Amino acid sequence: QVQLVESGGGSVQAGGSLRLSCSVSGFTISRACMGWFRQAPGLEREGVATLGRGAGTSYADTVKGRFTISRDNAKNTVYLEMNSLKPEDTAMYYCAADLSLWCKAAMDGYAYDYWGQGTQVTVSS
Repeated sequence: QVQLVESGGGSVQAGGSLRLSCSVSGFTISRACMGWFRQAPGLEREGVATLGRGAGTSYADTVKGRFTISRDNAKNTVYLEMNSLKPEDTAMYYCAADLSLWCKAAMDGYAYDYWGQGTQVTVSS
């Protein structure tokens, strides 16, 4: 059974840091494309960062240079390191997996098959 469980969200002041974790069961993350997405109230879901089967990563322009996606294959866990947080980063953050054979680590959430329940990040000014 595939399961993605996010953790690490919380409330921080602007300029602070958080590290989100996505603990995965039911498949091996090294064989999947993984992504972090976020959705703020009243706004559409947006891609934040994605990680392909290799070392390839993609980032939204709004987080480049501040966020880093990575994975620990031994722990079957994907991380999102978030630094220099801004109030506009406030959102529910979701981990997602694309298990298709030719996954492309797309920034479009519709490419992803499995989703976690989300973890809330709140950044105050």
